[in-house]
Amino acid sequence: MSLYRHKMVQVIGRKFVCYTGMETDLIFNKGVELPEFAAYPLLESQQGRALIGNYYKNIIEFAQSKNVSVLLESVTWIASRDRAIKLNYKPDQLVEIHKEAIELMVEARRAYGDLPSLISANIGPREDAYKVKNPMSILTAQQYHEEQIEIISGTQADLVTAYTIGYLEEAIGMAQAAQVHRMPIVISFTVETDGRLPSGMELKIALKEVDKATNAYPLYYMINCAHPLHFEAILDEIMPSGRLKGLVVNASKCSHMVLDEATALDDGDPVSLGKIMRNISNKYSEISVLGGCCGTDLRHLDEMIEFLPT
Repeated sequence: MSLYRHKMVQVIGRKFVCYTGMETDLIFNKGVELPEFAAYPLLESQQGRALIGNYYKNIIEFAQSKNVSVLLESVTWIASRDRAIKLNYKPDQLVEIHKEAIELMVEARRAYGDLPSLISANIGPREDAYKVKNPMSILTAQQYHEEQIEIISGTQADLVTAYTIGYLEEAIGMAQAAQVHRMPIVISFTVETDGRLPSGMELKIALKEVDKATNAYPLYYMINCAHPLHFEAILDEIMPSGRLKGLVVNASKCSHMVLDEATALDDGDPVSLGKIMRNISNKYSEISVLGGCCGTDLRHLDEMIEFLPT
């Protein structure tokens, strides 16, 4: 078991930066083909591992330059059974994929890190994050995600982060699966332009219900894959709970529907995005994780973190 799991309370009060926009950057800016939006097949080649490792090197060095901690995210967001089968990956292959993904981050932390950092195993929804077509029951969600989380529990990952979750039952199932395997977990919901989950539920209700169903097992909650203008108006009603601690945002102000059909990258306005994020961070000191999701790169992170108190 990673020593960092025992230090979670000590380090979680720091400011962290993270980056989950690798896939859009690879596809639109570097011309790398990622079938099914999956980056983990890159782990199977030396060139691919070097490409991923360079992202870790860059974000660690960026965090060092800003005197903030770093939350490293694995490339396993859609490396679960149903989504992997579309790429002809079998369950036993996924075991090795997860081990290699975590080890790559361990190597990066060892090589470049001289500041507090955490290794997060990134997992995602069973189906399309933006469309709730076949919602699972809580039990089904727990059973499905337990397979991936059990693999992760045998690695040096410090925590699991469930990104881009669109409805309540899947979030609860993920948290319960993590609890079974004693893995710390963060639940990150995505929201539409109205600040509601893709299911239509209000975010404040989702947070409350997950905590109620799991005895507040998640370490904390985040919002990701949305522009801050989509959720800024609802923060006043959410922040008093003290449970929302991270914002990993999109560069684009467009809706998920528009982004799904986009053939070109919308990298938005890094300066404007950074200003909004700094204002939010200054207003709500509880926010400890800031990061970039779709369409972002180090320019956006630089604007977010430039004047951030550490």
